[in-house]
Amino acid sequence: MLIDSHCHLEYEGLVEDRAGVLARARGAGVGGFLNISTRQSEWERVIATADAEPDVWASVGIHPHEADAHADLGAAMLTQAAARPKVIGIGETGLDYYYDKSDRQVQQALFRTHIAVARETGLPLIVHTRDAEADTAAIIAEEMEKGAFPALIHCFTASADFARRMLDLGLTISLSGIVTFKNAKDLQEIAKELPEDRLLVETDAPFLAPVPHRGKTCEPAFVANTAAFVADLRGVAAERLHEVTTRNFHALFQKAVL
Repeated sequence: MLIDSHCHLEYEGLVEDRAGVLARARGAGVGGFLNISTRQSEWERVIATADAEPDVWASVGIHPHEADAHADLGAAMLTQAAARPKVIGIGETGLDYYYDKSDRQVQQALFRTHIAVARETGLPLIVHTRDAEADTAAIIAEEMEKGAFPALIHCFTASADFARRMLDLGLTISLSGIVTFKNAKDLQEIAKELPEDRLLVETDAPFLAPVPHRGKTCEPAFVANTAAFVADLRGVAAERLHEVTTRNFHALFQKAVL
């Protein structure tokens, strides 16, 4: 069994045929889905889908692109939403200096709010970081000093040095379809060396369809292509990678129960 550890089932491209999307993924061997929220207005829809499907779970959080619109979101709102039975993660949250759609200081403050909730609830923090390695690493390290919290870097595309720093801090690293791209040689080298017990796979659907589906709307079923590619990179059987990443998912997201 595989688990898509990060998908957006409420987004255009998937929501119009969500039943079909889930059926195709299950047919491809995907037995679990983490449905990610990016803004507060999505939370109820994301949770409702999880409530309706036994193999779907939900996260609650604010993407850094949406930080300005949620600058006054307090920890209490996140904590309350996180108490729902099918909510198993906090995020996605983090820093995005590539698009800079929100003020960087607001992004940083909201990131720390999410970290505080992850620490309080014990639910893993789901981190988005783009062109913000130094600040992301500094904030995570500073916050770990205040008290440990579980976390992962989703859709990893950063440097090998950043990967080592995150692993040293106890984080898990999730690989998306980007690892299958021809121009992702550095990422492929990192993927070969990641510790087996710190590795997840995801689609980030409907974005970032892996080879051989590039140019199409990405679906959770395609996590099987990413997993097969990563297994080949690491010189292990696909079944082994399925087993390992599923075990890692449940070790990290301990509230996820089938």
